[in-house]
Amino acid sequence: MADGTGGMREVRRYRVEGRVQGVGFRWWTRKTAADVGLNGRVRNLVDGAVEVEAAGPAGALDALAARLRLGPGPANVSRVERLDVGSALRDEAAGWSSFEIDRG
Repeated sequence: MADGTGGMREVRRYRVEGRVQGVGFRWWTRKTAADVGLNGRVRNLVDGAVEVEAAGPAGALDALAARLRLGPGPANVSRVERLDVGSALRDEAAGWSSFEIDRG
């Protein structure tokens, strides 16, 4: 998928575990992703983890993954796992135009 600048756009999904809820992690992720030029969403999961779905250039996605491993100051990230991305998410990501917090 092209990214609009002639480069390739990838879609990735990450699961972030540790103390990542109740510490501003979603807000920090939204700002961090937007700062590196990604579109997508972040949401809390019922098991206490956070899920991040992002689309953009591979280098920006790599930068986001590195930052997710650190998290914001109050967080304590114990694990970041890159998950498989299915075709349905790839299709949906084509319509993303910003990075949002999914509260649903």
